[in-house]
Amino acid sequence: MREISRSLPAPVNLSVGMIGVPEDAEIELNLRLEAVMEGVLVTGTARAPLGGECSRCLDPLISDIEVGFQELFFYSAEEAAEDDPLLDGELLDLEPTFRDAVVLALPLSPVCSDDCPGLCVECGVKLAEAGPDHRHEQIDARWATLQSLKTDNNNDQEG
Repeated sequence: MREISRSLPAPVNLSVGMIGVPEDAEIELNLRLEAVMEGVLVTGTARAPLGGECSRCLDPLISDIEVGFQELFFYSAEEAAEDDPLLDGELLDLEPTFRDAVVLALPLSPVCSDDCPGLCVECGVKLAEAGPDHRHEQIDARWATLQSLKTDNNNDQEG
């Protein structure tokens, strides 16, 4: 058994939609390598910074993610199934395992806070900054003609 801690640059395209790990960001890996009958069992955690934008208000979003993963790397292809990872001499490629763990843990709709109200659908202003009295007068097109009659009627009564 061997324990390893390393900091490595992030691989490219480690993101989904509106959030991801910035390219070349430092990833902290803590690994435990154990020799088993079939190969090497790798158990580990990875911590990486995240960058993106809130899916509601589009503000920049910066946070961290920590994921755990475990993978068995086989000594030979005879013992492994078709898609199982193999050791290449003393080398093993952790990137696919790490990538799967991170991408599956990323939120599809990241938010800056759970109560983020988002943007106004009419004018695009941030609802958190607009205040509770922010409204837009909406007239249903089917009733627009009646609105003009109401205005004409008010003018007739004044004159």
